[in-house]
Amino acid sequence: MNRREFVSAAASGALAMGTIPRPFPGLRPGSVPISQRPRPTPQQLAWQRAELAMFVHFTVNTFSDREWGDGTEDPRIFNPTRLDARQWARTARAGGFRTMILTAKHHDGFCLWPTETTNHSVRSSPWRDGRGDVVREFTEACRAEGLGVGLYLSPWDRHDPSYGDSPRYNDLYARQLTELLTRYGPIVEVWFDGANGEGPNGKRQTYDWPRVHGIVRRLQPEAVIFSDAGPDIRWIGNEQGVAGDPNWCTVDPDAVPYPGIGGDRIISALQHGDPQGSVWRPGEADVSIRPGWFWHKNEDEKVRTAENLVELYFSSVGRNAGLLLNVPPTAEGLFHATDVARIADFAERLRATFATNLAAGAPRSANGDRATARWVQLDLARPATFDVACLEEAIEEGQCVARYSLQVWTGAAWTTLARGTTIGHKKLDRFPAVTASRVRLTIDAALDTPRIANVALYQTLAS
Repeated sequence: MNRREFVSAAASGALAMGTIPRPFPGLRPGSVPISQRPRPTPQQLAWQRAELAMFVHFTVNTFSDREWGDGTEDPRIFNPTRLDARQWARTARAGGFRTMILTAKHHDGFCLWPTETTNHSVRSSPWRDGRGDVVREFTEACRAEGLGVGLYLSPWDRHDPSYGDSPRYNDLYARQLTELLTRYGPIVEVWFDGANGEGPNGKRQTYDWPRVHGIVRRLQPEAVIFSDAGPDIRWIGNEQGVAGDPNWCTVDPDAVPYPGIGGDRIISALQHGDPQGSVWRPGEADVSIRPGWFWHKNEDEKVRTAENLVELYFSSVGRNAGLLLNVPPTAEGLFHATDVARIADFAERLRATFATNLAAGAPRSANGDRATARWVQLDLARPATFDVACLEEAIEEGQCVARYSLQVWTGAAWTTLARGTTIGHKKLDRFPAVTASRVRLTIDAALDTPRIANVALYQTLAS
């Protein structure tokens, strides 16, 4: 049964299985009717369906061999003599990524575009004889390869003397953001963090987030805004590419009131969301393909393997989150050959695994008895061997499933293959390979009427 068939059935009510009377611990099933539960905006929905984005960390750190620059770097060290943003974009597109996000400015304060706000930029470098614009080349390359454009503008700026004088710096930051959002065409994601690593005796800058978000809404109304606290996309709470389980797209906006706030309670809220949350704010899991975020020659032999990248896909996208994978250019301005090869291998492994849905076209049936747990059953035309299940809710209608189980008919009884909590946009379950012709998804607990958009079965490349 393909996604289109499932969505059609869900819309017609054929798979609308009603509120599950068995409560999930800590949940209040049916306390908010599905018609009133948060739903994604069209931009959030497109973001979730894109699934994969590529981060590009690039600045003077690439040339100083540091992870965090201190703002004293000489702009003349920035000289990527072979910079080729089209190579970056081709790598991303071939790897199945839909968006690229560039560090237009990192914590060191060096700007990759010829800003009018500071001389600490590419304009003061020897690259392109001081007439270069990395942001321009990046955005044009993304569009040439059919990719969405994202930009990261670090709030923390270790170079500019106004940092710490909150009104002055907020004015400068607003001007920088305005330049980025008015010079380079449509932007699909604007990425912020709440970084301020000055230490207990360092400068204390109060960021004006309402003003920042207002600038994005006014200048790029179709863009989603990412930060720890949203407002559109939230951080998943770690930089390991691992989403929580459960993972709700809904959150309580008061649980993480502003970017940069810390504590175990905050991390838990970011990891798991909140089934009773009043806003839709799905999670993005960021992680680097290397130990560091910037290119370092001594890490050329420490690039993640394709197998590990597949694991990241299952632990992020496969847990109802987006995956933001960082691939840093070298000092020449190219993605390293090893990184390119690993991305290609990763993409091929995913293509091989998900090429054939063994449940496509399978007749389906659903339980309608409100006194028992609901289920959807697939009857395959012939026995198939599989070891991966892909489950999806029709999240345009909201997210409701709180607990489920997946079973196969052995000829004498139903045997459980996997149990899980949330589904959301996508939940991927792996289990030892099994051969069966009847598969049942049972919804053991839900907040309200769950609408299952897809149940697909696959056999992995290694099986």
